[in-house]
Amino acid sequence: MTAFVSGLRLALTTLTVLPIRPGRIDRRVGGTAMVLAPAVGLALGGALTAVAWALHGASFAPLPIAAVLVVLLVLLTRGLHLDGLADTADALGSYRDRERALAIMKSPEVGPMGVSAIGLVLLVNIAALTPLVAHREWLAVTVGIALGRTAITICCRHGVPSARPDGLAVMVADSVPTAIPVIWVGILAIVAIVAADRRWPGLLAAFLVVAATMALLRHVVRRLGGVTGDVLGAACELGTAIALLVLSAG
Repeated sequence: MTAFVSGLRLALTTLTVLPIRPGRIDRRVGGTAMVLAPAVGLALGGALTAVAWALHGASFAPLPIAAVLVVLLVLLTRGLHLDGLADTADALGSYRDRERALAIMKSPEVGPMGVSAIGLVLLVNIAALTPLVAHREWLAVTVGIALGRTAITICCRHGVPSARPDGLAVMVADSVPTAIPVIWVGILAIVAIVAADRRWPGLLAAFLVVAATMALLRHVVRRLGGVTGDVLGAACELGTAIALLVLSAG
């Protein structure tokens, strides 16, 4: 099995609910999986867009459709990224030292910061998807979800270490050439520009996703010494919310 196929399998099994065995896992396979994260986002976005189009055609109102899409996205990703968001919010919001913050992040319990982060992100996603559905901006829905997964690729670029000596981050941190996320962001920004009547939402969405992800990376590297699997999930959820919110202005 080639590294590409193994990487694709790993990307699908970690970023979606599909019960696919990843096969051989090493840093090369892990890096390939993170390179393909935005492609998985395009697939997820395409599936949700198809559902939205069908429900819109059946005369459902935009708000219920948006709520259905958010629920489906949680189910299709097993809520894994939301769990990472909650753990990261609890750890960073604790203002504890590195070791204690990492212990909080690893704990199965969810604190008030984590619950609040999940609630706010879901609220923003529903609010952003509602006008996109109302105006039938189907491609923007797909791009927004893909941009969120591009945040994962950015977090795994060269120069960003793993915070722990074990876990998923060891296999994927510092494994993606810096040019890869740049290429993905450029492609998705162009698609967003084509999808919207105005150019600025697509460009601004791509820029803000990159800026927010880089700011999160600087903070976690300073506080935790690097990234974890939870940080990747948090970056994905934040990137998705930001992208959808900005694209909804188009």
